Amino acid sequence: MLGVIARKIFGSANDREVKALRATVEQVNALEPEVEKLSDDELRARTDWLRERLSKGETLKDILPDAFATVREAAKRVRGERHYDVQLMGGMVLTLGKIAEMKTGEGKTLVSTLPVYLNAIEGKGVHVVTVNDYLARRDAEWMGQVYGFLGLSVGVIMHGMTDDQRRSAYACDITYATNNELGFDYLRDNMKFRLEDMVQRPFNFAIVDEVDSILIDEARTPLIISGPAEDSSELYRAIDALIPKLTEDDYEKDEKARAVTLTEDGTENAEQLLQQMGILTEGTLYDVANVHLVHHVNQALKAHKLFQKDTDYIVKDDKVVIIDEFTGRMMEGRRYSDGLHQALEAKEKVKIQNENQTLASITFQNYFRLYPTLAGMTGTAITEAEEFEEIYNLQVVEIPTHRPVARKDADDEIYRTAKEKWNAIADLLEDCHKRGQPALVGTVSIEKSEILGALLKERKIPHEVLNAKQHEREAFIVAQAGAPGAITIATNMAGRGTDIKLGGNVEMRAEIELANIDDDAKRAEGIERIKAEVKADQQKVLDAGGLFVIGTERHESRRVDNQLRGRSGRQGDPGGSKFFLSLEDDLMRIFGSERMDGMLQKLGLQEGE
Repeated sequence: MLGVIARKIFGSANDREVKALRATVEQVNALEPEVEKLSDDELRARTDWLRERLSKGETLKDILPDAFATVREAAKRVRGERHYDVQLMGGMVLTLGKIAEMKTGEGKTLVSTLPVYLNAIEGKGVHVVTVNDYLARRDAEWMGQVYGFLGLSVGVIMHGMTDDQRRSAYACDITYATNNELGFDYLRDNMKFRLEDMVQRPFNFAIVDEVDSILIDEARTPLIISGPAEDSSELYRAIDALIPKLTEDDYEKDEKARAVTLTEDGTENAEQLLQQMGILTEGTLYDVANVHLVHHVNQALKAHKLFQKDTDYIVKDDKVVIIDEFTGRMMEGRRYSDGLHQALEAKEKVKIQNENQTLASITFQNYFRLYPTLAGMTGTAITEAEEFEEIYNLQVVEIPTHRPVARKDADDEIYRTAKEKWNAIADLLEDCHKRGQPALVGTVSIEKSEILGALLKERKIPHEVLNAKQHEREAFIVAQAGAPGAITIATNMAGRGTDIKLGGNVEMRAEIELANIDDDAKRAEGIERIKAEVKADQQKVLDAGGLFVIGTERHESRRVDNQLRGRSGRQGDPGGSKFFLSLEDDLMRIFGSERMDGMLQKLGLQEGE
């Protein structure tokens, strides 16, 4: 009670933090008229002037207002985008080495230009970390125009680059890269014998985009560089044939802990089968000489009973490719360790790759703690604020939105069976489509997206399915998800980093529709036509209620649900969101719903209620 009264009088800690930034925002705003009058060359010359001030002993804090005013003006001239006051606040929070929580659609990419420019002036290098190659390339292209205008160099690290290309990209003032590329370059550098062969230079300042995804969801994912070990593919195939012969009484499965183990009867049964197959020649399964067989049996059991095709992995080009449970993307080149990947390859009857032994390894958690200053931005971090503070010593500051959020979040609807749930979702989508309201549906796996896709196909409702199988088209599908009546089904990542603009996205449409037109006059005419169409469509969508987001089940992490919700209602646009659950959902099933199901049936709950 006292806490509530104190908060009303003094504001929360976050309110006080944001209030403290306002004075600096006023300073930057006061410089705007003066900076506007400068010619392009004079504006560019401010970079050297700021660098000179630093060399004379001034700190980054001293030159911050001038640096921010310079970037704001450069962005206006080059990109036609002016930083709002709240974006300046976000930039200040990042400069202080904290996490800025900014809602989806608040222009986080533009915010990053402020602290990146300020820290890059020193020439010690700034790393901007994104979740995938597409975003690294896109952001470097978009924001590189601003940095280039101000005389700073920009590099991008992409998959498949040579060491020389990487070295020159890291030598730039600003380097865009994914967390994987940075981590692996660090490991490879540590395995080199000569200093001049290393590609990275000493770490200085890093800004992590979608910081929750990289520093928490993937924090303990080890990056491993490995070399080949001995070949034992035949043994994997032989033991794979044994698993289907076991009965349900032979093993115990715990989905919550993702573990499966043989029971005593199961062990005896497995021993007999292994003896018949001539694999176990002497002693029991648990004799020291046969320990490797226990390992093989356990991994094969896991592969068959815990891992599902199209949910945990997909089979593509005679390979088993892991799917990231948080983003729904394919993780090319990543493999499960301890022989689990080989067991999956045996299960799917594809070529079994050699086992590997680890040569170097680091987790993202340990890698990012190597930076003297680390900052991050995301739309959803406040739920994990304690963890950020404890592990990375990073504070989370919630930045107010430029315009109030007008999205209406409806209560969850819970059905008894999954079939009833899917039908209810299809009914709602049919209604949205008829009214011309765009809808984005978030699913937890590829398999679930395809179930819903098939249901909509049956009802002849036009829709797009976006999942790990269609990585390339992703940005385009997501960008067009705001067109009238568009229905987009996406796995969890729901195009992080790509804005869903109501009415459609002019830039994306122009890129695709005008790809073959070289004539400048015709191109300009085409862009004007697309702009007019998008503007008319935008009004239709606003009248229909904005983008409607539908969740098809709850994720274990509340943050992933908030991320999906946040796709709608950007920049004060109207919108709605609703989650549909059933007692058969993994989360409901694992965390106890058998008794609930029985109770509801006793109470006489009818189908579809």
